[in-house]
Amino acid sequence: MNHRSRFLHFIAAQGFFLLTVIPCTARKAINIVFIGNSITYGATLPDPKTQAPPVKTAKLVEEQTQCTVNFRNCGVSGMTTLDFLPAANKKWNKVIAAADELVQMDGQLLFSIMLGTNDSAEKGPFGSPVHACQYYTNMKTIVDELLQKYPKAKVIIQYPLWYSPNTYNGSIYLKAGLERLKTYLPMIDALVAHYSKDRHTRVFAGNKETFSYFEGQLELFTDERGNAGTFHLHPNQEGGNRLAQFWTESIIAVCNRH
Repeated sequence: MNHRSRFLHFIAAQGFFLLTVIPCTARKAINIVFIGNSITYGATLPDPKTQAPPVKTAKLVEEQTQCTVNFRNCGVSGMTTLDFLPAANKKWNKVIAAADELVQMDGQLLFSIMLGTNDSAEKGPFGSPVHACQYYTNMKTIVDELLQKYPKAKVIIQYPLWYSPNTYNGSIYLKAGLERLKTYLPMIDALVAHYSKDRHTRVFAGNKETFSYFEGQLELFTDERGNAGTFHLHPNQEGGNRLAQFWTESIIAVCNRH
């Protein structure tokens, strides 16, 4: 089974309908701020400005909703949740500048956040290793600030991707990092459940199956030379396309909620 067939089979099994065109009715546009690390940025892709997952996602959402989609890619290589904390005064201002620009446009403002890969590292990225409870707290701080600053915005917390247990570049991830990353998944579940207590919740989870879909599928990743052999951390063009389809599904689902 080739990549496309495997993906479509997976989507059908999960009951997703990514290829369904959902007309844009009550909104003039969908405005998305993507927050993330090197995967969101599009590291290892030949041309991130045209091939990064946010670029592909925006195009798919536009095609499938017939809405105008405006977006800003605030993915920065090496970033952890701590880098995006407002109090850290590191990358928060970049997010706010992007959101302040998009909120002036007609339409729904969305934040799509995928963080955790660098938090899970044994050593290297700012603040790593971040334990699960601290990951929860950091993510909640980020989301709370966004909700407070943009009262009509919605937030989607995307699940991080699997990486190979020999991942070791300028930072040390390895098996311990991968196992730590897995502990973040239930923290995302818990965080979304926390916000769902409000019947007017504006916080939603992405597709949890994203992690398992990419797990062990080395053909969806760039081969990278590291200190523990060839490792797999960043999606290649095919993997980035798959990730964009998962993100598209979650964004459309949230936009269709009233």
